Amino acid sequence: MTKKNLKAAQDKPDQISWNTARSNDGSLQITYSIHFELIEKNREKAVSELGKNINVPGFRKGKAPRKKLLEHIPENTLLEKTLSYILPEALGETIRKENLNLAVYPKFELVKAKENEDWQVRANTAEMPKVELGDYKEIVKGETRAKSIWTPGKDNKDDKKKPSREDLEQQVISILLEKISITIPKMLVDDEVNARISRLIEKIDKMGLELDSYLQSVGKTAQQLREEYETQAKNALSLDLILSKIAREENIKIEEKQVSEALRVSGNDQTDDPNQLEQRKHMIRGVLTRREALNKLVSLVN
Repeated sequence: MTKKNLKAAQDKPDQISWNTARSNDGSLQITYSIHFELIEKNREKAVSELGKNINVPGFRKGKAPRKKLLEHIPENTLLEKTLSYILPEALGETIRKENLNLAVYPKFELVKAKENEDWQVRANTAEMPKVELGDYKEIVKGETRAKSIWTPGKDNKDDKKKPSREDLEQQVISILLEKISITIPKMLVDDEVNARISRLIEKIDKMGLELDSYLQSVGKTAQQLREEYETQAKNALSLDLILSKIAREENIKIEEKQVSEALRVSGNDQTDDPNQLEQRKHMIRGVLTRREALNKLVSLVN
């Protein structure tokens, strides 16, 4: 793990300093030191903003004195609001100064928050893993030949054994995961594993089962289930990164009408929220792009 000081809070009291700590897997910690005068300034701003919606007996809404408002604002709410004015800008500057390519928005944790002293906040995040494809086309063609996959023109005694499209896709996927090594940050793996476990718990809950009874029925311990999900998560994340990189190499473009049609067929086009619709389009476009990249690879052996 390495550390590097990027900026010192020197003459200007409102400056923020930070240092970064990287792990070998791409995990990243950014520890911010925030001058207390900046905290005070933004805390006053937070009190004023939150106070607009607070009813204090004896005063018109939003017109109560600061001391009275503070009695009605939860400490955590005030703290979160205060830091919300500071951290996004600080993070943006860190990204620019250090040329970071973050894979996920940071999870912030308050390390130190004493009156009249600089505060410390730690951001836990991860950088986008690097993907070295090599000659991926030759890798796929060479490995499929080595594994004796059926290919046109090959002397096959029994055409019934010709692999299906799904067989070829799974073979190509296995080759990509085996031959292109990617280090996935633990934070990304943990997030994916936790999401899978949450979905499983929701599913078995609808079935009227408890997690323990489900694990017993499938003959697994909680640790075994997590390890299984970790392997699945690493493979899924790696495959998405590989196919996305191949799509860029192949200059694959998905037309808007393809995205709209996919949304319509899936039933995900029904929303009055334009931001939500754009998020869905972005997700669908990514899926279609990776699918087209896989199709190109399968066509090499089909």
